[in-house]
Amino acid sequence: MKLYTLMRKQTLPVDMEKAWKFFGDPSKLEEITPPWLGFKVKTQLPPETYAGMIIRYTITPLAGLPVQWITEITHAEKPYFFVDEQRFGPYKFWHHQHIFKETSEGTEMTDIVDYILPFGPLGRIAHAFYVRKKLEQIFDFRRKKLETIFY
Repeated sequence: MKLYTLMRKQTLPVDMEKAWKFFGDPSKLEEITPPWLGFKVKTQLPPETYAGMIIRYTITPLAGLPVQWITEITHAEKPYFFVDEQRFGPYKFWHHQHIFKETSEGTEMTDIVDYILPFGPLGRIAHAFYVRKKLEQIFDFRRKKLETIFY
């Protein structure tokens, strides 16, 4: 079983309250996810993320086949961080930290995703040839989208 980590940082030219207002609103997730992923929220969403919140999505990561994904917000401390963990979905393990830190240039946002793929050696091969690249593309899209929103 191989644990992978993806980490991304981005500084946004806004204060932490404004950053939290955007990222703490779970309805914004669809907006910053690439259209090719077919990401659709299936849950009635509250206006702000909170610990214990369950969110149900569908994604179409491969050949247009829909996959159910259910996550729980396990930790949330406004405006500093929140954590989502997969409860059911395509990964064997998914733990995503969203951390916000005030800097002289605005808010530094750090994403740390720790994940394990199913299927043992086949999962490692899929990671090498497909999954890692797709996750990087998702976060590249997110970076560019946030630049259009906040700059």
